[in-house]
Amino acid sequence: MTTPIVVAVLVAALLHAAWNAIAHAITDRLLGFALIGLGGMFATLPLLFVVGMPPPEAWPVLLGSLATHLVYLTLLMVSYRTGDFGQVYPLARGTAPWVVALIGAVLLGEALPLRELVGVLVISAGLMILVFAGGLPRRHHAPALLAAFATGLAIASYTVVDAYGVRLTENPLGYIAWIMMLQGPVFFLVALATRRGRLADQLKPIWKVGLIGGAVSAGAYGLVLWAQLSGAVAGIAALRETSIVFAALIGLVFFKERVGPVRIAASAVVVTGVLLLTL
Repeated sequence: MTTPIVVAVLVAALLHAAWNAIAHAITDRLLGFALIGLGGMFATLPLLFVVGMPPPEAWPVLLGSLATHLVYLTLLMVSYRTGDFGQVYPLARGTAPWVVALIGAVLLGEALPLRELVGVLVISAGLMILVFAGGLPRRHHAPALLAAFATGLAIASYTVVDAYGVRLTENPLGYIAWIMMLQGPVFFLVALATRRGRLADQLKPIWKVGLIGGAVSAGAYGLVLWAQLSGAVAGIAALRETSIVFAALIGLVFFKERVGPVRIAASAVVVTGVLLLTL
């Protein structure tokens, strides 16, 4: 993992934390995700005039990526509805890196060097510690934690599919443009069908911030796709999950959330894992 790749993925992690904070701040989850989808679509629309149509062999991968992304977003929405952001988000993001490492080794033939494998596991461990920052989960937390764990599996799935797809096409701009075109309108169409005459009034107070969140999410996604052209999928997936550290800082500065000793210790563990990946 070269320095440009590490920097790109860390910037992507910051952008990812930002759009998730926006998604969490919009209390109407369906409209929030609908606007974020449209924002990503509008942000990448100009790319279609440059990239053209995908090659025929890319369509099965694009449709597979679309399916895994929609499952991921649906599970993420359920997680945000049923659990606390500070608990479900770290569990989802902490699950993905080690699952990606397993899938990458089995399906993509990517055997990580020992130091990088330890880095992936250390980052995952640091993120999982954050799950317990508010104390041990109780029985009523089970639905949210199960949804968050399933979200992590979905993240791992689309990460591996996208890594394969972007290497197949060798065109990250084209890949992201078409994924955003396919994915972007789905939740808005659901909102249109279910909200009907109420939709316009419900969108008025949140449409600007939602569209900005979508543009930010497209930027984060594009940087990771570019990185996946030349770096190990598992290492990039783990490095991307440092977004939870940025999310904690965003929560401290903008939402006035408390950052206790457990969060500080977990962040230090994550940073240690990043150093193992990059030194």
